[in-house]
Parts: sequence; C-alpha cells; structure tokens
Amino acid sequence: MPISWDDFEKIDIRTGTIVEVHDFPKARKPAYKLSIDFGSELGIKRSSAQITMHYSKEELLNRQVVAVVNFSPKQIADFISECLVLGVYDENKDVILLQPQRPVLNGMKIG
Repeated sequence: MPISWDDFEKIDIRTGTIVEVHDFPKARKPAYKLSIDFGSELGIKRSSAQITMHYSKEELLNRQVVAVVNFSPKQIADFISECLVLGVYDENKDVILLQPQRPVLNGMKIG
C-alpha cells in the first residue's frame, strides 16, 4: 500500500551508537537489551532487539545503528523499549542490522 510523503516524514529515523548491551532472558525469543546514544538532542534510548543469531554482545558495543526514535514506548516483559532498531531479515528470518557505511554523528536524521 503506497504512503504519502507526509506519512514518511512522520517517521523519525536516526543514527545512534550502542553503549550498553545486556542479555534479555525474559523475552519470548532470544534478544538483547540495548542502550543507544542518539546524541545531545535525544540522549540515550533503550531497545529490545532479536539479533542474537548474528551478533554477540561484544560485537554490538560501540556499533552504530539506524533506528526509529518516535514510536510510543512499548513494554516487552519487564522492559520498556523506546525505539526500534532497523534491520533486514535474512533467509532464516534472523535480523541483519542496518548501519551507516561510514561513521556519522549520533542523532543524524535519515531522510
């Protein structure tokens, strides 16, 4: 279904750097709890991400990612997710993260 340009502009997609990664044993599917720095304007936001098949906690720390930052907070088990980290599903339905090709400032807007 096509969307209008106005609809697209409502989605706030930004770059951020993962500054903390923790296991999330209470999630239904294997996941991590992430803290992501989106710069001085937005600060640090938290997200739950089902990315354990392709990424270790060590690989994720200090990695830049792309995320939607203006969704309403969503409770997942005992955790509040404040943003949606974006990725592409591989052939096994596991997520490959989207990330900038080169380092950019945290909080840069995609569009």
